[in-house]
Amino acid sequence: MGIIKLQNIRTFSFHGCLDEEAKIGSDYRVDLEIKTDFRKSAISDELKDTVDYVLLNKIVVEEMAIRSKLLEHVAHRIIVRAFGEIPAISRIHLAVSKLNPPIGGDVEAVTIEMEEYRS
Repeated sequence: MGIIKLQNIRTFSFHGCLDEEAKIGSDYRVDLEIKTDFRKSAISDELKDTVDYVLLNKIVVEEMAIRSKLLEHVAHRIIVRAFGEIPAISRIHLAVSKLNPPIGGDVEAVTIEMEEYRS
């Protein structure tokens, strides 16, 4: 088995429960880690035998572009889509961070993390 990590995927998105967040948007960071079997690709040296991290990044960026009130909701969509489009993934660990959240304090980020296994 092996792990692929996409770290610090940056997006500008419009998530949040406040109407203002839907209008002005905010900066986000996504960290994605997937578990897959590298045995075949390690020998073949072929992209078709592994998980394409370009596709993983595309899924994250496209789902982050769809407004959600909760970070948990957008994270769940990313996980469901990744499992649906990439059968070789056996586990996903995902962190979605809202940078400089409007919570009335000096907070660098609010982060939610989710981990799911293929059932």
